[in-house]
Amino acid sequence: MNTSPITTWEGATAYFTFADSPAMLAIILVLAVAACLYAIGSMVSHENAASKKLNGK
Repeated sequence: MNTSPITTWEGATAYFTFADSPAMLAIILVLAVAACLYAIGSMVSHENAASKKLNGK
């Protein structure tokens, strides 16, 4: 059941928007790390608050 319209990979190309810009890659990396740290911090804060609520503190 091969329903892909691609029959050959000859002539295939790719575009890497920021591949030649180390500064932009660094900015994207910093933003990704910040988003992960924010998500982890929010999770810890929520779990602590829920635990205090359940324990009656």
